[in-house]
Amino acid sequence: MTSKAGRRKLQKYFLLNRNERPPSVKRRRTAFARLSGQCEFGAVSTIRKDRVGPLSILSIPPELLDHIICDLSVRDVVMLGQTCHYLHQFCSSDTVWKRISKKLSPRLTEGPCNNTHWKRASILNYTKGLYFQTFGGRRKTVSRTVAPHLSHGYRKFIPTKDNVFILDYMGTLFFLKNALVSSTLGQIQWKRACRYVVLCRNVKDFATDPRNDTIYRKYLYVLGTRDIPPLVTQDTSDTAHTCDCVEVYLQSSGQRVFKMTFHSSMRFKKIKLVGQETERSLLLLTDDGKIYSLTINETQLDQPRSYTVQLSTRKITKCLPHITISEVHSNQSSALYITDSGAVYLEVHTAGVYRDLFGTLHAFDPFDQQIPLALALSSKVTSCSLGYNHLGLVDEFGRIFMQGNNRYGQLGTGDKIDRGEPTLVPYLKRPLDIWCGLNHSLVLSQGSDYSKEIHGCGCGAGGRLPGFPKGSAFFVKLYVQVPHCTKVLCSTRECLYMLACYDISDVLVFRELPCTKGRSQGLDSEMETSQMCTHYLKQLESCCNLDEQIDKMKEIINQMGLCGYQKDFLQDALSTLQRSTGVSVAVTTQDSSTL
Repeated sequence: MTSKAGRRKLQKYFLLNRNERPPSVKRRRTAFARLSGQCEFGAVSTIRKDRVGPLSILSIPPELLDHIICDLSVRDVVMLGQTCHYLHQFCSSDTVWKRISKKLSPRLTEGPCNNTHWKRASILNYTKGLYFQTFGGRRKTVSRTVAPHLSHGYRKFIPTKDNVFILDYMGTLFFLKNALVSSTLGQIQWKRACRYVVLCRNVKDFATDPRNDTIYRKYLYVLGTRDIPPLVTQDTSDTAHTCDCVEVYLQSSGQRVFKMTFHSSMRFKKIKLVGQETERSLLLLTDDGKIYSLTINETQLDQPRSYTVQLSTRKITKCLPHITISEVHSNQSSALYITDSGAVYLEVHTAGVYRDLFGTLHAFDPFDQQIPLALALSSKVTSCSLGYNHLGLVDEFGRIFMQGNNRYGQLGTGDKIDRGEPTLVPYLKRPLDIWCGLNHSLVLSQGSDYSKEIHGCGCGAGGRLPGFPKGSAFFVKLYVQVPHCTKVLCSTRECLYMLACYDISDVLVFRELPCTKGRSQGLDSEMETSQMCTHYLKQLESCCNLDEQIDKMKEIINQMGLCGYQKDFLQDALSTLQRSTGVSVAVTTQDSSTL
């Protein structure tokens, strides 16, 4: 549908150029259909030729066409620019995207003089959204939180016990209040956040307690930049300068309770937390790839007193000064570092987690818990997720590797055997995001039609794997309606979060796997698949009747590494055969590759 402003401009154009009555609804629809590429350009209209003549897209003046395109939505402008070269020039102009961006984000300041800036800003604000699906209760639908009108896209978010915090691309941290309410039965219910406020500006990163249970997330640590006033001296050359600082806020009220300021020569870009409340360690990543840390007692932050904390270099920077760290991940008892070359180093602070991750205590030193341990992986790692006792890695070829405890099948390998080193999951490739929870794992993937799907494995208790309450040792497609532009996953005890925001400058590209690696990997995966199919056939033979075989086959289909549409087709086909009466069903297995 065309906006009212566009219809008025086209109506004015007809009156000024043809000196006749306003165009009818049929003529307006024909003109806009040609404008949007639904009719052939240059075709003769349905109006009589002796009165109007041929109507083409070229007959509309460029000024009017520019105003009409500016009244369209972002989706319509992108689709209109794909119709022909002439419209592609109009839809790619800086003026069009600047006007659209100002409508979506009025407070956006002037940026670089190119259309990439305004086009990126428009798409960021058009696709932004925070969605969630609760695990408890009867309703299993995806809801959307209130969107701050002043935000410039969504870059990162963290849910806490009562509220949600969102960071946009301009460094503004928003505080969505009253997102959680308690019902009369004592259960936690979610509703749309009734209001939001700006917590602080000039924010680089923020973090909270890394445990998945939001009840532990009492404080919010914010890494930002603040202005320092000039010194009052006789020297007039003193000017104001900036420095980095860490501010601590209460998640319940947004009140600042603590602040620490660093020297102006220290510049940080990431902050992570590790350890318990009484001995909380802050991991700070500098711009040049070094790790610094400081320790505070979180239980004493609400006491009104001042004290000095010591900032020291982390042991990974002392032992390996030549490496440059690009990413930091942490949980309550371990930290993971990714270098710019794709190498992965892990430090574990407790013996139990060390045994779960590596299967042994051979190299664990209880007196030196910051020793970085390199993970054996030949390819370059691009992203990862660190759970309590297991982790997931994604390399440059789009392959997923899992390691750690597998008691609930959270590694997705098809069994419940622990893995002391990175193990390939062959049937999932090129994920958009990966999330490792307490005893389950989630993977965000994209289909051939650009639709998003969420696959999960592990424990399904509490509804954390929608559609599979008993859990699964394989990655299965969850019954979740995933928004089209979802890019980040987060799961807590209460619900599943999905952050949607498309950034045209951040394109995820994986390399093609070399033939030698692909051939050896294919032989190993083929042997594993053959063994699994043999095991499934034995399970079918142990069934007593046809109904049990069909039910067992449905369960096997969910466990196999198939695409989402293949699983849905086989499930519907088996249900149709089961509903039919008087028809014998024969399950024939020709080759494991056909499944």
